[in-house]
Amino acid sequence: MFHAASSRRRAPLPPAQSSASGVPGPRAPQSPQSGKQRDAFFDNAKYLAIVLVAIGHAWDPLKGGSRALEGAYIVVYAFHMPAFIIISGFFSRGFDLRPGRLKRLITGVAVPYIVFETAYPVFKRVVGEDPGYDITLLDPWYLTWFLCALFLWRLSTPVWGMIRWPLPVALGVAMAASVSPEIGDDLDLQRVLQFLPYFVLGLCLRPRHFHLVRRRSVRILSVPVFATALAMGWWAVPRMDTAWFYHRDAAQELGVPWWVGPVMVLAMFGCSLVLTACFLAWVPRRRMWFTALGAGTLYGYLLHGFVVKAGVYLGWFDHAWLHRPLGGLFVTALAAAGVTLLCTGPVRRVFRCAVEPGMDWAFRRDAAEAARERRTGESSGDRGKSETSGSVPENERNDRARRETTRV
Repeated sequence: MFHAASSRRRAPLPPAQSSASGVPGPRAPQSPQSGKQRDAFFDNAKYLAIVLVAIGHAWDPLKGGSRALEGAYIVVYAFHMPAFIIISGFFSRGFDLRPGRLKRLITGVAVPYIVFETAYPVFKRVVGEDPGYDITLLDPWYLTWFLCALFLWRLSTPVWGMIRWPLPVALGVAMAASVSPEIGDDLDLQRVLQFLPYFVLGLCLRPRHFHLVRRRSVRILSVPVFATALAMGWWAVPRMDTAWFYHRDAAQELGVPWWVGPVMVLAMFGCSLVLTACFLAWVPRRRMWFTALGAGTLYGYLLHGFVVKAGVYLGWFDHAWLHRPLGGLFVTALAAAGVTLLCTGPVRRVFRCAVEPGMDWAFRRDAAEAARERRTGESSGDRGKSETSGSVPENERNDRARRETTRV
């Protein structure tokens, strides 16, 4: 009998496969604060990318006097924003037009855009002593273009999910924008469209693709690739306009024939992907001392611009010793330390009202969500009542049994 019963038992399930290192598993432990799994690899990548963004902005006032620094500046600008945008696209794959997602898009992207697009011109008026600079929400200034672009990219996410060949179509849009100076500066649409393929690529990627670039062979190969890129950057300094890396102008606006625009879009897309893969290959996959800072990269991005612009307005970069090699190293270290500080918890708590406002008061409650909460509350209440009602007879039976035992 026991043999027959054991033969009818289900076969044991196969052992769960461990997820690729650095990629969230299906049952990975969750963060107690957010309830969501945060992957150390992506937080590390975001932090290191934002450090490169801040270093690039700090190099901008110094690069004119050093060919080596300007060559390094070209290399950094070739991949630091593409890497950041690809990761943003990867984490936007689940975006749809449900009310909760739209609410987070408004509070996490649109509202910070309005706040900082107002704050930066005011800062320029006060610190930069430029009273004639107007405040406008149609012409993103300095860093705020990324928020404008991210808002438009995420709204378009459902469209890219419907298209059969999203990346070729996005590249075609970027190539068409590069020959269309009529687009103008409103909402910085040139940048929005020319950087679009990187966001769409992020939408198309899956965790296994990030696992591929973290192989040991890719890590070893990335060293000579980066060395070659630095040499090419040094060679390109007197021969190439660095404005190509900003993706904010059409080919005609840069003084070249129109056909150069599409060629440069494809060439720079290929170079950016290679350098981004090399960058990701060296991103640590385990938790590091800076991993937690990856959750605050938007704070570092939006706030470090005030420090850099204050240095420009107040003449901090005018000291001659800063234009020497040791001065460049000092500015690099200072920029990395400064943006690291701006990503920390205390700074995030102070500026959360501007970068991540709650704003529940501004939105009507979703009827479906309210109904789900009511059903959950009612089911919990019913369970509590049944448990309570079931405990009274049991207690009475126990008291009766004790009395009978005492009597005997």
